[in-house]
Amino acid sequence: MCLAAPSRVIEVRDGTALTECFGQTREVSLLLLEGEDVAVGDYLLIQAGGFAFERVETQRAEEALALMQQLMAQGDDARRWGETV
Repeated sequence: MCLAAPSRVIEVRDGTALTECFGQTREVSLLLLEGEDVAVGDYLLIQAGGFAFERVETQRAEEALALMQQLMAQGDDARRWGETV
């Protein structure tokens, strides 16, 4: 299973975008989003190969990132998060 964390666009270039997620920057291709206007501040989902494949609404992206931060802060085995013992 693959989990894509929403990445915020910090710069739009010719056919690519520089994105940031959890302090890591990455240049990604916008080829799969052809026809969509991507702007600084947008959130994108990115495939492991470096292709942005979906733009995500800001509120939804920020909620997902907050949840991911909670999971990472939990330590131990986050795969068990939400299980009742």
